[in-house]
Amino acid sequence: MADAEAAGRGTMRGTTWLVLIALAGAGFVGYRTWSEPSRAAVPSEAARRGPVTVRVAIAKRAGDTLDLTQTGTAQAFDTASLYPRATGYIAERLIDIGSRVKKGDLLFRISAPDLDQQLAQAQSQVVQLQAALAQAKAMVDQAEANRHLADVTNKRTSTLAGSGAATAQNADTARAGVLTQGANLAAAKAAVKVAEANITAQEAQVARLKVLTGFEDIRAPFDGVVTARNMDIGDAVTADTNSGTPLATLARDDTLRMAVNVPLYAADGVRDGLPARIEVAQMPGKVFPGTVSRSSSSLLYASRILATQVDIPNPDHALQPGLYITVTLAIPRPAPVVSVPGDALIFDQNGTRVAVLEPAGQDDFVVRMRPVTIFRQGDSGVELRSGLTGGEQVVVGPSASLRDGDPAAPRKDAKAGT
Repeated sequence: MADAEAAGRGTMRGTTWLVLIALAGAGFVGYRTWSEPSRAAVPSEAARRGPVTVRVAIAKRAGDTLDLTQTGTAQAFDTASLYPRATGYIAERLIDIGSRVKKGDLLFRISAPDLDQQLAQAQSQVVQLQAALAQAKAMVDQAEANRHLADVTNKRTSTLAGSGAATAQNADTARAGVLTQGANLAAAKAAVKVAEANITAQEAQVARLKVLTGFEDIRAPFDGVVTARNMDIGDAVTADTNSGTPLATLARDDTLRMAVNVPLYAADGVRDGLPARIEVAQMPGKVFPGTVSRSSSSLLYASRILATQVDIPNPDHALQPGLYITVTLAIPRPAPVVSVPGDALIFDQNGTRVAVLEPAGQDDFVVRMRPVTIFRQGDSGVELRSGLTGGEQVVVGPSASLRDGDPAAPRKDAKAGT
């Protein structure tokens, strides 16, 4: 009896386990069947969030020219420090600081008695040498006459010696006389050439001294203004000294010039004749024209800049050399450039990119990542060489979770770049 009851309870327990296993299997199958369509119906995380609201800015197409502005000092087109070429003292001074002069105007007159005396002596020696030349030519004439007489005597003596009327010794003496007179004639002609050479040398000395005496008058080498005057009447001066104090300093200020260092990114567009705009802080609102007149034509190796000079016409002398000025060059761009805010750039493992909103419907937008190439940091943002064409809506300050293809909407009050 007891064994029968134990066997019955074991059978019931086994049946219970079988029922539980069957129910678990049925529940698992039902769960699988229910869960698959349910998960398919659940939207993605991005879809659940909806469009991301972002700040946007309009990518702006830069102008065809690049404005390069630099400040510097205006310089006189020409500057000359005048030194004496004659030794003496200042006998006359016709200019002072601030005097305006024309090319060729007399500025100083130097009295140089020693130099004048040397010129007079040299001219007198020329006269002496000319007299010596005349004497040498007269000696040539006399030598020719003596040679002619020797020829006649030789012919006569030779005839007499042939007939026995003169001795052979007399004939030999007559022939020797011809040779002697020929040598005398050659010597006289050589003396003439020596006298002519002496005159040529002395005339060259006279010409040199005349040039030096011409330096007694100090004249203006160009039109300009006297910026410094260091000598006065009676001051002694020494010739050919260019390390001391100059007599005066002149500056040509009808045209000024300024050096402009053009950086590498703008050097390709710089050409002679490029217009420039000059402004001066002391003259607000006034603009002076200028022109790029010359450049080094090659970049400096150390700094990679192009050394350029701008000429500034100054016919009314409104600008002074040494004035602090600002020069702006409108340099043509070699390629189109698009400008975006600096915080629109994304730097990650994919390189440099910007997030652009593209239409995905009537009022819907999606994010598209565009790779870009940076040209330079501009005044109003970063200039891009490639990647955008201008007019695109770029995301400003994109979040790290923003991905390509995400739905997005521009913020209604966004003003950046608009």
